[in-house]
Amino acid sequence: MKFRKTMALAFAALALSGPAATAGEAQLSGEVRIGELNSYSTLPSFTEPYRKGWSLAVEEINATGGVNGKKLTVISRDDGGKPAEALTVANELLSREKADMLVGAFFSNVGLALSDFAKQKKIVYLAAEPLTDAMVWSNGNPYTFRLRASNYMQARMLAEEAAKLPAKRWAVIAPNYEYGQSAVAVFKKLLSEKRPDIEWVAEQWPPQGKIDAGPVAQAIAAAKPDAILNVMFGPDLVKLVREGNARGLFRDRAVVSFLTGEPEYLDPLKDEAPVGWIVTGYPWYDIKTPEHAAFLKAYQARFNDYPRLGSIIGYSAMHAAAAMLRKAGSTDADKLIEAGRGLSLTTPFGPITFRPADHQSTMGAFVGVTGVRDGKGVMMNPAYRKGEDYLPSEAEAAKMRPAGN
Repeated sequence: MKFRKTMALAFAALALSGPAATAGEAQLSGEVRIGELNSYSTLPSFTEPYRKGWSLAVEEINATGGVNGKKLTVISRDDGGKPAEALTVANELLSREKADMLVGAFFSNVGLALSDFAKQKKIVYLAAEPLTDAMVWSNGNPYTFRLRASNYMQARMLAEEAAKLPAKRWAVIAPNYEYGQSAVAVFKKLLSEKRPDIEWVAEQWPPQGKIDAGPVAQAIAAAKPDAILNVMFGPDLVKLVREGNARGLFRDRAVVSFLTGEPEYLDPLKDEAPVGWIVTGYPWYDIKTPEHAAFLKAYQARFNDYPRLGSIIGYSAMHAAAAMLRKAGSTDADKLIEAGRGLSLTTPFGPITFRPADHQSTMGAFVGVTGVRDGKGVMMNPAYRKGEDYLPSEAEAAKMRPAGN
């Protein structure tokens, strides 16, 4: 407990603080209530570590005085992984539970629905995980901030590596919903700009969570691609890898894959994990920075388990929300928006800033290749790519947002 208090003080000191609220502004009184919602029943492999991450953050925040002396209370709900259900839950968090801001969501279509809800209700929403670029660009609004490295950022990191491959014929396997569509579109654009000589020869779009891996693998193999872009994750990824291995789909073919280096998705494959895929992910076992070492020690002491990427996102999201509230000195939405623009804090991945122009954080991602170590899938030769190096300029981003947003 003493270590967690020390660590929380360090994080709190690094968060920006602002002037006290004046008369007439919404004051922080009694407690600060955050409404948190995520797809706990739909994708527990990610969201349960995420819950542990934010729970640890809340313990640290409250152990060191809360938010400007007020206790931070989190009211958590399951959104069922469906936009309509998420909106019902969000409305309950706002009207019944009197939430001062919203945090969370996993799926991009759910995140977009919550972003629009936040705009309509004039409440700040910190999207922890949703990755679609629309979140902060084409559908961006003043009330929405996004923590995690976006599709564009991860696609640019992966395209940088993919362009070095000799492969000219590319195939795509991606879930047929907002996240998959967004990730594929931006990766294809970025890679084609770097390599005008490539061609896209096949695409398979199975429904999220319902892949029929045999026919998908067969269709991709029939196109005879030199390389495959994969965007499947979770149980769908496990099915695809196992079926692909059985059919030799990945033999002598390069594979570039979003998210596959995350332990949430590698661990279930054990020694069946693919070897040599270029991926984004979270190699918790090979990160030696002081920030991550402190987080890892606290997390393992609290849960007797190793962290997943979800743990990092949940932990960082709640610390970011607290830093925003602390800097604003108020729960008033306009004050929170002003506090969030340009907000800087330190995370287990190092320092990040929420850009004023598009409310996208500069949290980066690790890029490496998959392998098997001691009978378990791992991410090898990881390198951290800073988010700010893979984003368009703020001036360019501002032009992609709706007028006045």
